[in-house]
Amino acid sequence: MRSRISFILRYYVHLVVVFTLQKPLFMLFTGAEQKLRWTDFLQVMYKSLPMDLCVAAYLCGIPLIVALISLLWKTTSNFNPRIVLKPYSILVSAFLALIFVTDISLYPFWQFKLDASVFIYLSNPADATASVSTGYIIIRILAVIAYTLLIFTLLNRTTPKRFNSHKAGESKVLSAILLLVAGGLLFLAIRGGVKESTMNVGRVYFSENQYLNHSAVNPVFSLFSSIGKSKDLKKEYSFTDNATAFESFNKIYNQGRDTLLLKKLLKHPNPNVLIIEMESFGTTYTDPQEAGMSKKHVTPHYWEIAREGILFENMWCNSYRTDRGTVSIFSGHPALPKTSLMKQPKIVEYLPKLAASFLKNGYSTHFLYGGDINFTNTKGYLITNGFRNIIADTDFSSSEQKTNKWGVDDAITFKYLKENIQKLQSPWFYSFLTLSSHEPFDVPEKILEDKVYNAAAYTDKQLGMFINSIKTTPIWDSLLIIILPDHNMLYKRKYAPDYFRCRMIWTGGAVAYPGSSIKTIMNQSDLASTLLAQMQWDITDFPLSRNILSPNYSYQSAFCCYNNGFIVADTTGAIAYDLDMQALTFPIDNTAKDKPTAIISGSNKVETGKALLQSISAQLDKSISSE
Repeated sequence: MRSRISFILRYYVHLVVVFTLQKPLFMLFTGAEQKLRWTDFLQVMYKSLPMDLCVAAYLCGIPLIVALISLLWKTTSNFNPRIVLKPYSILVSAFLALIFVTDISLYPFWQFKLDASVFIYLSNPADATASVSTGYIIIRILAVIAYTLLIFTLLNRTTPKRFNSHKAGESKVLSAILLLVAGGLLFLAIRGGVKESTMNVGRVYFSENQYLNHSAVNPVFSLFSSIGKSKDLKKEYSFTDNATAFESFNKIYNQGRDTLLLKKLLKHPNPNVLIIEMESFGTTYTDPQEAGMSKKHVTPHYWEIAREGILFENMWCNSYRTDRGTVSIFSGHPALPKTSLMKQPKIVEYLPKLAASFLKNGYSTHFLYGGDINFTNTKGYLITNGFRNIIADTDFSSSEQKTNKWGVDDAITFKYLKENIQKLQSPWFYSFLTLSSHEPFDVPEKILEDKVYNAAAYTDKQLGMFINSIKTTPIWDSLLIIILPDHNMLYKRKYAPDYFRCRMIWTGGAVAYPGSSIKTIMNQSDLASTLLAQMQWDITDFPLSRNILSPNYSYQSAFCCYNNGFIVADTTGAIAYDLDMQALTFPIDNTAKDKPTAIISGSNKVETGKALLQSISAQLDKSISSE
């Protein structure tokens, strides 16, 4: 006999041990070309623990329920937990063995962890096994059987035939409370802790060697976290024949695909580059006339910086959330309406990598964020993109981590940024994501009465103080600072297109034409090629990012996505189209008696938007396909 708490603990620990020992086995069978060191094995086993604890907690749910139910029996002799848990352990063992062996078998072909795309092949197993021998299949079947027996033996021995009986004076209520506490702890393990972010694949990424990151990922978690996210994108957005769709696509994205320059904006050949990604700093914050405020009232420092630098006046955000905007900026890739590309590791691997371009050209790469870097797989994305030095909330003191709802207040991180970049050896590429201007808009200083605009004014003040202080340092002359938002803020705005309007500033001593402006229509995703072209570096790795200062960028346009719709803008105006309603939501003629009708000038933007969605999705789907 064994106590219920002891049983749950042992069952849980044994599952964690199984998962932990899988890591070196995976590496031994798949890492022949990796030149692995013994420290790599230890690092992978250690870094994988949070995800292994999560999956083990999921699998302990049924044993916990069985232990709780056993408390309802008058005597323990009337309840044998193995009646339920023996078949459960058999199923769990077979399930884990099948996933583990499949993961080891497929990784050398796929080069990514097991995910929901495996189900595509189950519908046609003959095709799936056509490229391997019968012996190859038999060996793996035997491996699944042997591994199933091994795991089952371990779990079954953990499961008692009887639980300890309650002796006189021993309370069942106390046992129930202890089991519920255990359930709460299991829930925390499933969630990945108490922070805002829940467990995701990127949480266990730790190395610039992507193979080691993959080795740390629990294949059970990888498989089930991808279910529901993995969609056949080319089918989801299919509106016309591919030839027609790609004709419109080429009109938009086959221009500006070179490093020719109408105007060279940099006077330093290889400047240090700092990108400040401002939380929610679209036109709602920087140009809030609709709220009855002047732009100087809310963001005076922003506009002072704009007057001294180069202002890109007609930038449009690609999407509406940080995870989507960040991908557009650092991968030069348009967003999709309902799919967060950052959250899907297989897609992240495919996406272009701006930080990697700087690495290739001898730059060190850095990313600073005062919040939880694991949120929405951000850490996994940044490492894959090429950022080698990542600073986040846990790198600050415990008191500093509590200065904002989301983590470390902007005043602290801006100060850290100034001190940090002055210590770096040139050349370097650095990105900083702010957070204080995010809801719930709680900041430690009252500048304006309106809470939302006060948060914007607070971050604006920190930005101004940072820029003014860095001007007096030796690094200013060779520094390019790029300031742009992750997305806009939906606050006191009337129309969908307004939500995506934003601006970008280039400033610093490396800028050749301070006090100028560029009115060309562009997306956030065009920053990558525009910047690399100014550096005279190759842009072929960024097929959906346009060099807007190329003489061949002739059709100015922007394409933005929201859930579930899109914006198309050009020099003739902008439209918003809702894919669920299958109708325009802007602009419309509200005087129509039956229903609002579209007011469209120039080209058919609705068909253009549909064609872009179809073409971008088809290319993405094809690129990430394992076929």
